Amino acid sequence: MSTQPRIPLLTTERLILRGQRADDFQDYAALRGDPEVARYIGGKTCTPAESWSRLQSSLGHWALMGYGFWAVEERASGRFVGEVGFADFKRGLGPDFDGAPEAGWVLAPWAHGKGYATEAAEAALAWGERELGMTRFVCMIDRVHAGSLRVAEKCGFRKFAETEFTGDPVILLERVT
Repeated sequence: MSTQPRIPLLTTERLILRGQRADDFQDYAALRGDPEVARYIGGKTCTPAESWSRLQSSLGHWALMGYGFWAVEERASGRFVGEVGFADFKRGLGPDFDGAPEAGWVLAPWAHGKGYATEAAEAALAWGERELGMTRFVCMIDRVHAGSLRVAEKCGFRKFAETEFTGDPVILLERVT
């Protein structure tokens, strides 16, 4: 029997943000194993075992931190879109970054360019502000990932630094309310 931390259900005009489930594994492994998806998040696809571990970690974030990542599905079709939310990954990037909830969004290639990432991220950020009183979020984006940088800008993030993470040049952004 599995027990899942209490994860709020969020809905937007086109999307449902819900807790991740074990039966998401195949979709999640396909997402994390896709080279197009991995291109800007470390460049390395995940094996099924690594995907399973990441899925478990996501649920663990909810249990430990009271926030985490949601699975995102398309309301009209029920199709798995990806994941969105925030976490504390303990990246070691310094006090301006570490300790603030780190927002992120990862969508299947078929869902790119539809505005889904912005729609889902805005819902998650509004929840964090409203329900947890969060006033500052950070995110880290590969400096050449134009699509993700546009999502961040639309969500109110502003660049505050550039650095390298695991050998890749990244931009650090923050959203302060």
